[in-house]
Amino acid sequence: MTESDLPVVHLTPGRWGDPAHPVALPPAALEALKHLGVRRPTTDPVDPPAAVDRPGLSPEQLSFLAGVVGAEHVASDLESRWAHTRGYSTTDLLRHRSGDTSDMPDAVVYPVSHDEVRALLAGAADHDLAVVPYSGGTSVVGGLAPDRRFITVDLRRLDQLVALDEISRTATLQAGVRGPAAEALLAERGYTLGHFPQSYEGASIGGYAAARSSGQSSAGYGRFDQMVVGLTLATPRGTIDLGRAPMSAAGPDLRQLVLGSEGAFGIITSVVVRIRPRPTERHFEGWRFESFADGLTAIRRLAQDGPLPTVLRLSDEVETAVNLADPDVLGGGSGGVLAIIGFDGPYNSGTAEVLTAAGGQNLGEGPGETWRVGRYRAPYLRDPLLDEGALVETLETAAFWSRIPELKAAVTAALVQKLTEQGTPPLVLCHVSHVYETGASLYFTVISAQTGDPVRQWRTAKAAASQAIATVGGTISHHHGVGTDHRAAYADEIGPLALEALQAVKHVLDPGAVLNPGILI
Repeated sequence: MTESDLPVVHLTPGRWGDPAHPVALPPAALEALKHLGVRRPTTDPVDPPAAVDRPGLSPEQLSFLAGVVGAEHVASDLESRWAHTRGYSTTDLLRHRSGDTSDMPDAVVYPVSHDEVRALLAGAADHDLAVVPYSGGTSVVGGLAPDRRFITVDLRRLDQLVALDEISRTATLQAGVRGPAAEALLAERGYTLGHFPQSYEGASIGGYAAARSSGQSSAGYGRFDQMVVGLTLATPRGTIDLGRAPMSAAGPDLRQLVLGSEGAFGIITSVVVRIRPRPTERHFEGWRFESFADGLTAIRRLAQDGPLPTVLRLSDEVETAVNLADPDVLGGGSGGVLAIIGFDGPYNSGTAEVLTAAGGQNLGEGPGETWRVGRYRAPYLRDPLLDEGALVETLETAAFWSRIPELKAAVTAALVQKLTEQGTPPLVLCHVSHVYETGASLYFTVISAQTGDPVRQWRTAKAAASQAIATVGGTISHHHGVGTDHRAAYADEIGPLALEALQAVKHVLDPGAVLNPGILI
């Protein structure tokens, strides 16, 4: 099965993935949780809440919304609003489970065109309505929980492949097209976008652009922001169309200002993206290295000197041990770390030569195919882990190659220290998920027992990890974005003058401050 065969999954409130295909923890995982001191909660999740203790929208506000999109496309019922409350970070899910409705929208609106989005934004300030754009809802950094009451603008009806230019190899996709739907639409014409983040089943084109998404095949296809050659942005003051040519020297590239803006400057309603012919063959395989340091040297050589595969990632010793239950996979239980490489197209033996010269051992297609097939099922494990009383969360960062070892050590130490101080010593897993000539990203997974206040527990640990990232010189986010969770760290990272410049852009495009208030800046 390829990505174009996967269905779009409409995520349910407070749980990840397709509810028709839940995942159960294997017995070995349940046993391992006992060693971390994990105990099953005594209370069940609250879903949905019984009521919301605050007034809804006024008749005048509802009339305005209905006048733009039609009354049948305005939902103010509890179920619709609950389904659009927050995103899918662990703290989001924990607050869902507690029945916390503090970040619930007052209504959900479903426009069908750019013009309707534009009209909603044009009248939002006059009707005292803050607006949060929503398509996949897969934010894990508080990107859907602004600082004031708001309505959600759900873009799911903007779901068309508008144009396909086979000469230029570009496609125009509306923002509400989900990842699997986009891939299926392009596959009908023999093309692929090649963008496959782990949130692929539920994420959308607009979300990819707004958060500078990066997918598993970024070594071969690039990040999503590298794929975008044009976009259309609706703002309270008008429409901005960007991307007259693939590259230009006509001033700063304003496409890059909009990409990653997370709905703070406007709502992206469509993008023009680079596409490529669908590969006729794919190959995945695993490689073993003695240590993470050895594997890091090997993948850096590929990133800097090539030949670079489509997929390139490296798990550390802990992640390798946890994810590979069969010790024979790594050569009779001798330890080591696992690298995954993948090719869209013919296998490049030159990559194998580089890895072998760097001390790598080819493990064949088995580990590679196991990883490929299970790629989108891994996030499903978080819900049963939370059900058992475990705290499980991820964080990511990036840095230049020379800083990667120190960055990994510092973040791991910070997480271990802060969680151990709370009486919940953790297991910290790490892998390199994306590579560049000059550096790479690190992706951490953390598992521990929960305290009585797991939201505060994680925020304390995450604050320490964020400080470690800043001290070593990494970025606060490589592909998850800023949202509210990283807002303060982002401001420190770019400095006060750059922050003031972004605030000026915000004021020009959104003078009423109705767009995702408190998100990003």
